[in-house]
Amino acid sequence: MRLQCRSWMLAVVALLALTTTVRGQSFGFPWWRDAQFQRDLSLTSDQTTRIENLFQSTIGTLRSKKAELDQQEDELSRLIAANADEAVVSKQVDKVEAVRSNLNKMRTLQLLHIRQVLSPDQRMKLNRIHDQWEKDHRRQQPRGNQKQ
Repeated sequence: MRLQCRSWMLAVVALLALTTTVRGQSFGFPWWRDAQFQRDLSLTSDQTTRIENLFQSTIGTLRSKKAELDQQEDELSRLIAANADEAVVSKQVDKVEAVRSNLNKMRTLQLLHIRQVLSPDQRMKLNRIHDQWEKDHRRQQPRGNQKQ
């Protein structure tokens, strides 16, 4: 069972690596509300309002799906700790991954819709800002926790 658990965890880590945010799409905070971002991207008040409306229209559902994912992952952990039958664990893994997939799809579409509010030039600027933010963010992490 230990080898299966390790293999399962490795698969989960690989899946998480594949589902990271799309380049230049997310900073982990509502960047469109930030005055510096608004200036750097030359965001109009209409664009800011449209982005905020898109965000607000989906954030409740995203939070709900995240809570559901947490609940399903907790159940999976409980089953693994209880050394449940492989078929039961496998069924729970399917539930976890279905919820995770749906959550990631919803989030990606939210980010896509937000980016569609921006002009091509603004999207290029956002990508550059994001790349710099990622570079600075990685630099601030403790040595053992840096991304590869």
